[in-house]
Amino acid sequence: MIKDILVTLPAGDTPSFAVDYAATVARTFNAHLTGIAFVQDVASSGALFDWAPTIVLDDYRREVEAAAEAAKARFEETCQREGLSAESMILNAGAVSLPELLARAARRFDLTILPQADPEDERSEEVMIEAALLGSGRPILLVPYFMEGAVKFDRVLVCWDGSHNAARAIADAMPFLRCAKQVEVVTVATDGRANDSTAGLCIAHHLARHDVIVEVRNIVAHGQDVSLRIRSHAAQHSADLIVMGGYGHSRLREFVLGGATRDILESTVAPTLMSR
Repeated sequence: MIKDILVTLPAGDTPSFAVDYAATVARTFNAHLTGIAFVQDVASSGALFDWAPTIVLDDYRREVEAAAEAAKARFEETCQREGLSAESMILNAGAVSLPELLARAARRFDLTILPQADPEDERSEEVMIEAALLGSGRPILLVPYFMEGAVKFDRVLVCWDGSHNAARAIADAMPFLRCAKQVEVVTVATDGRANDSTAGLCIAHHLARHDVIVEVRNIVAHGQDVSLRIRSHAAQHSADLIVMGGYGHSRLREFVLGGATRDILESTVAPTLMSR
């Protein structure tokens, strides 16, 4: 069940497409929605601000705190307008980094909803996404930065490769799968040969026992990257949601993603739920 959702709040005047999407998810599942704005404490930022005089640090601190307060206020207005059970807060990263703070916070929720990093922005947003995926132990739902229009969960594409990450993602996505009108389990053969016609049938039978309307499609990569085939198939069939396992590991505060996972996070064509 999805009853407790976290969404990160964009600072300043950044469009709140992920917040709007999160509000729809919360309303769909009658869930409580928590919005968190993160602020980096300049006093703990190390060499980045060592050169700056006190007046510059004070101005910067006021600026980021004001942006967080503005994001919090916009979130509260949205939730009040939608009649949602919600709360909001500002978390200041002191002894830990912002990505680690997000990962710790996300462990207390059923689902964390994040905006996809804008390709024109800095890598800091990507690091936050990676931290939530690899460090929280909870599923994340990534909302494309171009997301607009009505939010639907009618057509869900499930990526299945038999791995424990894929199995975890399916279990975490079950509330979405049950309310979908159509669920397509997709397997991708990477060896250039015709795929095994039975691939994906076992997990499809499992989903059917949960009253999920499901069909299986086995596709061949034909030399393309798996992530590209998944994205192409999702776009061609107008998928409202992609469900897949996330691959990677965290080591010594460095987050390392698998190639297909990173490709999907950077270039997804639909909201994407990932677990690992």
